[in-house]
Amino acid sequence: MAEDASELARRLAREAEAVCRHYLSNGRREGRYWLVGDVNNTPGRSLFVRLHASSKGPPGKWTDAATGEHGDLLDVIGTTCGFRSFREIANEARRFLKLPDWQREPAIDAEAARRPRNSTRAARRLFGMAQPLPGTLGEAYLAHRGIDLSVSTDALRFHPRCFYRPDGAADVETWPALISAVTDLTGRITGVHRTWLDPEGFDDRRLGKAPIDTPRRAMGDLLGHAARFGITDDVMAAGEGIETMLSLRTVLPSLPVAAALSANHLATLLWPVTLRRLYVAVDADAAGINAAKALTVRALDAGIEAIALCPRLGDFNEDLRAFGKAQLRDMLRHQLLPGDDARFLDVISA
Repeated sequence: MAEDASELARRLAREAEAVCRHYLSNGRREGRYWLVGDVNNTPGRSLFVRLHASSKGPPGKWTDAATGEHGDLLDVIGTTCGFRSFREIANEARRFLKLPDWQREPAIDAEAARRPRNSTRAARRLFGMAQPLPGTLGEAYLAHRGIDLSVSTDALRFHPRCFYRPDGAADVETWPALISAVTDLTGRITGVHRTWLDPEGFDDRRLGKAPIDTPRRAMGDLLGHAARFGITDDVMAAGEGIETMLSLRTVLPSLPVAAALSANHLATLLWPVTLRRLYVAVDADAAGINAAKALTVRALDAGIEAIALCPRLGDFNEDLRAFGKAQLRDMLRHQLLPGDDARFLDVISA
């Protein structure tokens, strides 16, 4: 019988260090972990892969401390090799493991089997339980970051006591959280993104995020999907963070935007068939630049015009907070195509 995804993941976990050395070659081993910048194999120390079983969990599991993303070694293979289907990932895993030919047949419906069965359902339930954003700590948090809440917040809600489980912990905590819906191209909710907030208010260091290790996490079916603001027709902008893209909406309120939630997911974002021009909001770090390049190449290959939008600082929310709306608008005016500057910027100046 053909293997299912969980069996492949277990086999890879037994060879965790070898898998990391091959697919995450820009990292290195430190103690019981393999450290690297991210699941794209960027140099750095943000992502750590557990090499041996411990009280914190089984081997082969990884967590990106910068984004809160987590997964297993099948995710590593899929991302570093640029695969989009589970069949491709499984075939590569079997090739690496040198499994005999009779074990190389793809599992029936393996992609569905691999996806957590209840994560999408749980995401929809959480979004449904959350309350509208106006008048909440979530609204105050976004306002503190300079974001204009009149720019479409249908995809945003607030939960006053959202569960948070620290890595390796048995017990859960509760913190107030900004909840963002993640949707597919039909508008169907496939996941949520949570930003846990500090009920004590805001400071310059954490900017209102809760004092926990990973105050941002996503759950559900995320690949290709995004937190979307505005209805896309022929032009849209895409980038990583929700606050980054809401910052663009603050000065370009009629431009539809999509937040893919991370560099890894930005590179695999899906767009509607009507799209003709894609603005790619670049985060000014290695992972962000690489993801923007990958998305740009995919768009160009599909016959879609792709234009980079580059912040002056790390991302557009940093620019918005540092320079204000008027100056960010002027910075963007010079990056939009001539027809689009009139189409989107005149809405503000009118």
